[in-house]
Amino acid sequence: MRTVVVVGGVAGGMSAAARLRRLDAEARIVVVEQGGEVSFANCGLPYFVGGEITSRRSLLLHTPSSLARTLGLEVRVRTEAIGVDAESRTVTLRAATGATEELHYDALVLAPGASAVRPPVPGLDHPRVRTLRDVPDADLVRGWVTAGARRAVVLGAGFIGIEAAEALRHAGLEVTVVEAAPHVLPVVDPEIAAYVSAELRRHGVAVHEGTAATRIEDRDGLPAVELDDGTTVATDLVVLSVGVRPRTELARAAGLALSEQGAILVDEHQRTSDPHIWAVGDATASLHAVTDTLGPVALATPANRGGRVAADSIMGRGRPSPRPLGTAIVRVFDLAVAMTGASRGALGERAFHTARVHAGHHAGYYPGAQTMHLLLHFDEEGRILGAQGVGAAGIDKRIDVIATAARAGVTADDLVDLDLCYAPPFGSAKDPVLMLGMIADNVLTGQLVQHEPTDGIDSTATLVLDVRNLDEWDRGHVDGAVHIPQPQVSGSVERIRELADGRPVVVHCASGFRSYLAHRTLAAAGIPSANLSGGFFTLDVLDPQVTTPRLATSPV
Repeated sequence: MRTVVVVGGVAGGMSAAARLRRLDAEARIVVVEQGGEVSFANCGLPYFVGGEITSRRSLLLHTPSSLARTLGLEVRVRTEAIGVDAESRTVTLRAATGATEELHYDALVLAPGASAVRPPVPGLDHPRVRTLRDVPDADLVRGWVTAGARRAVVLGAGFIGIEAAEALRHAGLEVTVVEAAPHVLPVVDPEIAAYVSAELRRHGVAVHEGTAATRIEDRDGLPAVELDDGTTVATDLVVLSVGVRPRTELARAAGLALSEQGAILVDEHQRTSDPHIWAVGDATASLHAVTDTLGPVALATPANRGGRVAADSIMGRGRPSPRPLGTAIVRVFDLAVAMTGASRGALGERAFHTARVHAGHHAGYYPGAQTMHLLLHFDEEGRILGAQGVGAAGIDKRIDVIATAARAGVTADDLVDLDLCYAPPFGSAKDPVLMLGMIADNVLTGQLVQHEPTDGIDSTATLVLDVRNLDEWDRGHVDGAVHIPQPQVSGSVERIRELADGRPVVVHCASGFRSYLAHRTLAAAGIPSANLSGGFFTLDVLDPQVTTPRLATSPV
């Protein structure tokens, strides 16, 4: 009888164990979990802390007894794997009592997960500082909240930090978010993160971006967080969420190959450098589908998928793990933020284009349309490199469609050919995804020359032509721009040529469509021009200092 030992439960480990049982009814499958819960909804922890999930039991997906009853698994909680002898194929276990045991395996699956990064901040060991990684963490923080905590500081504004901040604010606490990177949600582009920051502040969350904690002091049993901008924030609790690192002590001791960053190296079937050992989840290194960078992808879907692939591989089946795109979503009060593929920062010096759309999530004439902001990165061959979106509704659908297209090898310009469902309450005949495809097609065929707003805008080196309506101009515009509404552009070509005086023209409207029409008019007249990608919406978010509000009249 085959014996398979799985070290670590939750997503990757339990997925492997359950799949193994479905493939082999006779195998002895032993799951070893260091903590007290072998299968829990770790992604639901912030919502339990905030009170949206009211029952702790809802977080517990399975218990050792339920897994023994339904799948015939032998589950040992509060048991630590402390050593692996790869030559003899044994794993040494230590129970909570301190007793040790050596267990022989035919196949070993490592799913140790990741541990929270603890930066060298004096006072970080304060008893009121906690991560949010497991059920005991959530129990403790939830206990502080229900006992009357009024203030919270969240260190780190990645996905978990944002969820924690939202949950604590939802529970009625005063919340401060501290992010050392230049903006919250560092994995997305600044223009998307700006909406997140604004939404946090709109809901009363204090946001410190580009700021790090330097010290945590004790004040009568409660922490006070000192920041490098000179601010001190007194609080009742601190949630630490500045990142994770793979837990690979066991793998290192077993002599398994690790990446330079210390993650377990696996092949496409999740097999490690040892032919009898597989690894899955946050502790493993994967090659990113776009950037080719090697590193952990701390997301539940790849972990679950990796567990299934490992189980199949153990049983001699051949379906490989795909290279991850890193598709993810987070709720921020009334907004959703999602991404797939690579961000602008992750793409580095690589040449690429960006299409941007600001559009309603369903037909504008149907009541309740909410504006969504979408961007799509693609290269000269049309390969989809990444996409991001933020809005009150419909974001998950669009990013999922683009992620699926990217996985299938659909090019950016071919997005226009997707056959998406449409009715006024659900979308538009020209869905925002199709509009991104139209922009990509125009760029790749030379019908559209874009000016990238991240490059800035200079009204001395270029003629900045604003083709919005007068009321839009009056609400704010680029300092030094010339205002000619789009319907008047065709009759003002010679005036524009004279104003340009040999300079290129950067033309913009609110979102990019009217300025595209003007751009085509100027191109037909032989005037070099470029359409500002994303229009005034994007420019104003990226650099509000470049805009001048409330001038009474247009200069032209």
